[in-house]
Amino acid sequence: MRLPRSLFLLTVAGSTARASSDKPARPRGVAPEFAKFYQDSETFTCISHPAVKVPSSAVNDDFCDCPDGSDEPGTAACSHLSRNSPLTVAERPGNDDLELTLALPGFYCKNKGHRPSYVPFQRVNDGICDYEQCCDGSDEWARVGGVKCEDRCKETGKKWRKQDEQRQKSMTTALKKKKELLVDAGRQQKEIEDHIVRLEVEIKGAEAKVTALETELKTVEERERKIVRTSGKGKGKVNVLAGLAKGRVQELREGLVGLRQQRDETRERLKELEEILSKFKIEYNPNFNDEGVKRAVRSWEDYAARELSEDSDSARDHDLDEIAKPDGKDSGIDWEHWEKQEDGCKDSDLVFKVAAYLPPSLVDFIEGKVLSLRSFLESHGVLAKPEEGDTSDSKAVNEARDALNSAEETLRDLKNKIRDQRADLEQDYGPASIFRALKGQCISKDAGEYTYEHCFLEGTKQIQKKGGSSMSMGKYVRIGSTTVEELNEAGDVVQVEKVALEYDHGQHCWNGPNRSTKVVLECGEENQILKTAEDEKCVYSMLVTTPAVCPGGMEDGNAPRSKDEL
Repeated sequence: MRLPRSLFLLTVAGSTARASSDKPARPRGVAPEFAKFYQDSETFTCISHPAVKVPSSAVNDDFCDCPDGSDEPGTAACSHLSRNSPLTVAERPGNDDLELTLALPGFYCKNKGHRPSYVPFQRVNDGICDYEQCCDGSDEWARVGGVKCEDRCKETGKKWRKQDEQRQKSMTTALKKKKELLVDAGRQQKEIEDHIVRLEVEIKGAEAKVTALETELKTVEERERKIVRTSGKGKGKVNVLAGLAKGRVQELREGLVGLRQQRDETRERLKELEEILSKFKIEYNPNFNDEGVKRAVRSWEDYAARELSEDSDSARDHDLDEIAKPDGKDSGIDWEHWEKQEDGCKDSDLVFKVAAYLPPSLVDFIEGKVLSLRSFLESHGVLAKPEEGDTSDSKAVNEARDALNSAEETLRDLKNKIRDQRADLEQDYGPASIFRALKGQCISKDAGEYTYEHCFLEGTKQIQKKGGSSMSMGKYVRIGSTTVEELNEAGDVVQVEKVALEYDHGQHCWNGPNRSTKVVLECGEENQILKTAEDEKCVYSMLVTTPAVCPGGMEDGNAPRSKDEL
């Protein structure tokens, strides 16, 4: 409800007369930074349209004279004008080329004892006390049929300052935690870089080992081929095998001689020790009350009472003497006969012609055993397999190939690891890789019959409280951004860009898409889910606070003072 224009002009005229002797007062609703436009006591020039001038008496006369509304800083007369998008004046003759855009941010409230603020012109003199923006009540003033709002700035300011102090403490704590995240992220990244360096060294060593084993395999294969293919080149295969066997037997014989020598020396020491203990038993004083000595004597008596069989030792020594004899007819092996054996037939024929000396009734029975023996000898490299259709190698070749395959497998594993580590370094973890320190950390929030879970850079879940079954709401895809609407200090809706973590390819929705979630991050002292919503069918959004996105803390340790980050 508005006063008639005549009564409003009288009120304004009275105020103007009282201030005529002083410096022109700043009109109602004008902020100090705009006071310079209202100094002329005779004429007022529209701020955004200097070509338009009106008498100073037209300021705050509850009638919109300026296209930008600057002549009505203390009323709602120009509240129809837009602050954000220019509009053409179509209904006002002569102003078709002007733009309807407010020059002032709103009605200025001094709010003494608190913070000055602006109120949208639509809320001026609307009969409602807007204490959130105008705690001094100056947006409404007493008049006929009007509303008088009390001044609450003292209480509001005190409460705000307390809250602001808490916000600043919270911001300081949040920035401290953010620095800890940055340190942790840097440490993790350094560990990966160092691991890559170590893997590069290991890969070089593994590559060298593979090369050496490849060479060794070729050498073994060539040596095996020479053993198998010596027929017609001076020596038969049996001759070569006999030479190899002779050398191996000689090695074993020498080892046997050494072991027997060690055994004889041990026996001499044992004999000497037994003599010492026997003398101790005879000479010790049985009346001496020493339980340790008595137990030792009793143990020696038990040991001495056990009889050792000398016959078995004598028989074993006789066998070992026979084995240790030098090669020759007396040793039981005539190597000379085998080394001079002509290669007129296959080695396998020489070995398996033993069946020809058996009675005919046993030939059928032993034939299968002979074939099994031949297969065993071929698989262990004693006999060469037929060249035609040969699909297997000797034991030496197989061992060399197995060693090469194992080394190649190790090399592949190392290359896969370094590939994964390099891919991790290239992944986007946000500014200074700060989200690396949060990766895998999970937070949750109860909401009705469900519990919602968010694991940073991994996935989101919806967990049913009854039964405990969980449903994937998306797997991590990327770090992005989103624009959200917020109220600024003037109470206007503004667009603010926020960091958002995107999750996709969750569990399929019945008769719908795969579930997905956009996690919008805000600055906060703790990692916490504030709310969860299903914006569309199976398309979710989460509002999450974390110190990782708080402003500042990247270069220095001073927490910047901020009004509304938290």
